[in-house]
Amino acid sequence: MNDPLAAFLRHLSVERNASDHTLRSYRSDLTEFQRFLAERGVAGVAAADGRTMRAWLVALHARGLDPASIGRKLAALRSCCRFLVRRGAIERNHARDVRGPRPPRKLVTFLPIDEATQLVKGRAVAGANRPRDVAILELLYASGLRVSELSGLDVDALDRADRSVRVLGKGRKERIVPYGEHASRALDAWLEARGEHPGPVFTNPRGRRLTVRSIYTIVRRAARAAGITRPVSPHTLRHSFATHLLDNGADLRMIQELLGHSRLSTTQRYTHVAADQLMKIYDKAHPRA
Repeated sequence: MNDPLAAFLRHLSVERNASDHTLRSYRSDLTEFQRFLAERGVAGVAAADGRTMRAWLVALHARGLDPASIGRKLAALRSCCRFLVRRGAIERNHARDVRGPRPPRKLVTFLPIDEATQLVKGRAVAGANRPRDVAILELLYASGLRVSELSGLDVDALDRADRSVRVLGKGRKERIVPYGEHASRALDAWLEARGEHPGPVFTNPRGRRLTVRSIYTIVRRAARAAGITRPVSPHTLRHSFATHLLDNGADLRMIQELLGHSRLSTTQRYTHVAADQLMKIYDKAHPRA
């Protein structure tokens, strides 16, 4: 195998149907590891042993990378080595024996209902792009879409009569997500201003698809205009969507499906915020409460 990295990325793209974002991340992480090996005179991934891999993690830590970033890079390396073992390019996956850092358990950040409502109404949003920006805010909160999913939306993915959207999520997995009346009205207003033609739902003034970075900027600017002092991002609205559903009695499995999580354990991060609701149910239901 002349180029193990190229073969692995081709495998991810063709056989695993990985997203462009996943491919960019794996390419970046593994290219960085290859540079580390070259600086130490190691002839590529196939020649790297566990000690070398641990030295890479130490170097990453010394650069100030957080445990989650280091863990992601190690996961990319493990996946690549597993592929090379299956292809017979190496005999053993040494990366599997390397322990990654334990990331601190992060609690999700979300907005209280009143702040979320104040933000997505967009009363403080002004300018020629107001219909578009309000539609972005409303749809993020109404559907819980990832920012990359919102950026990638095309008009033909919208079922405006049924008020639902077809989403291509992580791992190219497709799901159908409903959205509410407020988001529907905001979308209709934006699409009327945009023009009823196919292509990206959210575009810049030149008609090109809005980037993820642009959507981040729109959300942060709207939050500041609404007087919200805490940091707010598109992911904050996704967390708020899930938290408010759970807090109002929605089933965890349903929320998992709406968010596009492959594992229920990922969705369970939201259960901490339902403690107040749980205590209310307990007080009402238990005879000795």
